[in-house]
Amino acid sequence: MSLTITGRNLEITPAIREYVHTKTARVLRHFDQVIDTQVMLSIEPLKHTAEITMRLRGKDLHCEASDENLYAAIDLLVDKADRQVIKYKTKAQNHVVHEPPKRQEVIA
Repeated sequence: MSLTITGRNLEITPAIREYVHTKTARVLRHFDQVIDTQVMLSIEPLKHTAEITMRLRGKDLHCEASDENLYAAIDLLVDKADRQVIKYKTKAQNHVVHEPPKRQEVIA
């Protein structure tokens, strides 16, 4: 998985980079088929926003979270992304492949 972290009106420090990296690793614990992840952190007066876009096979997931603290916004963001990945994974596992009616066995 490639992880890209960018900041708007914010310089990404090594501490922030490490925090985001460790938190997004939690998502990989549930689903390891993430192709690419982009995290956007931004600061506005009294509002810190974190956004994530995860590219999965066949789908892109996008989440956004805001809080007064940047680290709290990152925590909220990872919680939302984790729930979305689990939802995507369960839908993919519950997908049943149907056979055409001609190939189904007839039970007499």
